[in-house]
Amino acid sequence: MRGVATTLKEQGLDAAALFAEVGLSIDDLDDCDRRWPTEELSRLWVLAAERSGNPDIGLAKFDAPRPHNYGVAGYAMMSSPNLLTGLTRLIRYMCLVSDAVAITLEQGDGGRWVRTDVFGGECPIPRQRYDYGVVNLLNLCRWMLDRPLTPLSTRFSHAVPMSIAAYNRAFQSPLEFDAPFNGFLVSEQDLACKLTTSAPELAAIHDRIADEALERLVRTDIAHRARAAIAKLLPDGSPLRSAIAAELGLSDRTFQRRLADEGLSFSDLVEDTRRELAQRHLADARMTLTDIGYLLGYSDQSTFFRASNRWFGESPGEYRSRVMEGHRRDIALARGT
Repeated sequence: MRGVATTLKEQGLDAAALFAEVGLSIDDLDDCDRRWPTEELSRLWVLAAERSGNPDIGLAKFDAPRPHNYGVAGYAMMSSPNLLTGLTRLIRYMCLVSDAVAITLEQGDGGRWVRTDVFGGECPIPRQRYDYGVVNLLNLCRWMLDRPLTPLSTRFSHAVPMSIAAYNRAFQSPLEFDAPFNGFLVSEQDLACKLTTSAPELAAIHDRIADEALERLVRTDIAHRARAAIAKLLPDGSPLRSAIAAELGLSDRTFQRRLADEGLSFSDLVEDTRRELAQRHLADARMTLTDIGYLLGYSDQSTFFRASNRWFGESPGEYRSRVMEGHRRDIALARGT
C-alpha cells in the first residue's frame, strides 16, 4: 500500500484524498501490521484511473525498484542465491505482504510462469491492480539481478486495451491479453542466475524473522491457503472440509479450530471462494456460463443462477453485461472521450 500511495502521488494525484474517498486513511500506512480491505483497494485503483485520465496508471512508474514494499518477504528473497530460490521464498512468505494475493510458479515453454492471482472480495478486480502487481514483481527481479530481464512472454486476463504502448515499454516481451491468468514467463537460464543481492549470511536471519511473523499470522495464512485449495477442488463438486484439511496438511479437527479462531466457518469460506471465482470468470468473455458453473462446482445451471442472484443481485448474464460495460467505459477513457 505504501507503493500504491507513492505511485498516486508521483502521478500528481492527492493520495490522501483518494484514500479517504474509498473509506481508507493514508495515516494507516505507518502501521506495518495493518491489513487493508481488498475491495477498497480495487475501488482505489478504479478511482485513480478515472481522476488521472490514465487507464495505464498501474504501469506509470515501472522503472522504480521498491523492494522495501515487500517487507521481510522481500529481504528474504533478496538474500537468496538465485532468482528461482528467491521467488520460492517470496511465495512462501507472500501472505506477510498480502493475504489477498497469491504468487505461484507454473511450468511453461522454456521456463516457468510467475503467476499472480488476486482475491477481490465483493468487487471486480480492475486491470490497473494486476498491471501494478505484475510489473512491480518483474521489476524487483530485474533489480536483484542488476541487469535487463526480458520475459519470454507476459499474460493478462483482461481484454486488450486500446493502446499497448505502456505494456511494451514495461515488459519488452510478447504480450497476451484475454489470457487464463496474469503473469510473466521467465527462462530457466534467468531463474538459475545468481542475484547480486545474495547474502547467505543473512538468509537464515531473514528466514527466522519471516517464520516468526508467519507464526503470528497463521490463522490468516490458513484461510488464504484454504481458498486456493477450495478453488482447486471445486470442479469436482463442493469439497469436504476434511479434503481441504488434508490439502493443507492438517487434521480436520485442527483445521476447524483454526477457522473458528478466525471467526470463519467452512461453508462461508466455500461461498466466498465461489463468489470471487465467479467474478473473475464472468469478466472473461471467452468462458461460457456452463463452463463457469462447472468450475464453481455446480451440477446444474439453476443452482449457479440462484447463487449469482444471492451474490450480486442479478443473473450471471446481467452481471457479465455490467462488467463488459465497465470495460467499454475504460476504452472510452483511453480515447479521451
